[in-house]
Amino acid sequence: MIWLRKTALVLHLLRGVLTCAIVFPWLGVRSREWHIRRWSRRLLRICNVDLEVVGAAPEGASRHGALVVSNHISWLDIYVIHCWQPVRFVAKSEIRSWPLVGWLCEKTGTIFIERARKRDAHRVLHDITDVMLQGDLVGVFPEGTTTDGTSVLPFHANLMQAPISGGLPVQPLGLSYLDAATGKPTLAPAYIGDLTLLQCLNAILRAPRIKARLTVGPTLLATSDSRRELAESAREVVSHLSQGAQEQAAAAASRLNGASTAAASASAPATAIS
Repeated sequence: MIWLRKTALVLHLLRGVLTCAIVFPWLGVRSREWHIRRWSRRLLRICNVDLEVVGAAPEGASRHGALVVSNHISWLDIYVIHCWQPVRFVAKSEIRSWPLVGWLCEKTGTIFIERARKRDAHRVLHDITDVMLQGDLVGVFPEGTTTDGTSVLPFHANLMQAPISGGLPVQPLGLSYLDAATGKPTLAPAYIGDLTLLQCLNAILRAPRIKARLTVGPTLLATSDSRRELAESAREVVSHLSQGAQEQAAAAASRLNGASTAAASASAPATAIS
């Protein structure tokens, strides 16, 4: 029943608050990541969402800092990615004032940006570059908004300056949500239009079991100082990944990187995560 799941979600949220307030101050980075991953997986289970990860984290992104870019469909996207690998997301500053959720985001390393202030974008670029150079993964949704997942909007190029400045890779991800029984795309998780968060949550809880598919692509390296070129290449790769076209994604990455090493990830097996 939906009300039981909603009750479980509230209790799970409170558990996250207690973990951040009491446990996190005593933990190192890896231990915090373990708790974030476990909490996110539990959230998906409560929402009746299975997770399938296709591909694996390339060595460059797993051992060093990188900018993680993905298409954006739902508020679930953050937790799907956290199940794969906890990252520090960049989010609009308004989220910081949201009850409980904003506090949780702050405690789990979210980098907030005041989009109305141009100067703040420069500050955030420096912050992103610094934390990536320290070995962190930073996650952004360059479309700037959510879609229904049928296509990928043009990527905003501003934040692409961070990996260029730091000489660091971009890690593309492709997200899609499917009916677990039929394998066909489902719009239930799509947080679009005039939908409220509660309406979107109700749609997810009422839907048949959902499969969230996260496809990990080959890392991209900036071959020039053009952030627009990097943004366009990243969008092309993410677009292919979101449609399950790994070979095309690998080919697009190879064109940017000037090498064929990305092709190896095209045949990576799918891994179900419970």
